[in-house]
Amino acid sequence: MTFGPGEVDRLGLFLAILLDENTRQNLTAIRDTDEAWEKHVLDSMTLVGVLAELPEGARVIDVGTGGGVPGLPLACVMGQVRFTLLDATAKKTAFLARAAAALGLTNVDVLTGRAETIGQLGSEHRAAYDAVIARAVGRLAVLSELTVPLAKVGGLCVLVKGARAEEELAEAKKALHMLHTAHAGTVETPTGRVVVLEKLRDTPKMYPRRDGEPKRAPLGVEKGKA
Repeated sequence: MTFGPGEVDRLGLFLAILLDENTRQNLTAIRDTDEAWEKHVLDSMTLVGVLAELPEGARVIDVGTGGGVPGLPLACVMGQVRFTLLDATAKKTAFLARAAAALGLTNVDVLTGRAETIGQLGSEHRAAYDAVIARAVGRLAVLSELTVPLAKVGGLCVLVKGARAEEELAEAKKALHMLHTAHAGTVETPTGRVVVLEKLRDTPKMYPRRDGEPKRAPLGVEKGKA
């Protein structure tokens, strides 16, 4: 991809802020700047192609954002899209709010909470997003239950996965059916694979289940195989 004026500098500033904060709280196992460019920035940029068709003003939520990846790097280069950064740890979200302000990003909201909670029926976040993104949050059978309820019907879940993406998709086949969602494609990238899910119909009201339940008993996966 081609970066616009000032975007590389802003991305570099993000990494500097992230690595500095990492000396005070554990946000990333990566401490080398060159490795951080590859694993955090370039890995995040692999989602730009999938998200490029979103209309101006579209809403995207980054589930389990941690240190702000991939949401903050994407917000740096996709100013026409509004990003919500979701994490359950208040100390992390406090950092994310400071980082977004330091980067001068006006298209970023920060939210402290769990996907199981904000995805519930009656929540303003349920079925509110054009796209849901996540990286390194869990296997697809778990991750789909956490992300799909947040997407609008017709919206996408864009999930960064590794070499076991196909194996995870096979395991999650029943879960996707139960969540009224289809596998729309897998994009090979220099750093891994991006799995794209499309939400076909409203999520059944019983999903997502209570906090911790999706991870403890993944949808559609037999006990003993989870």
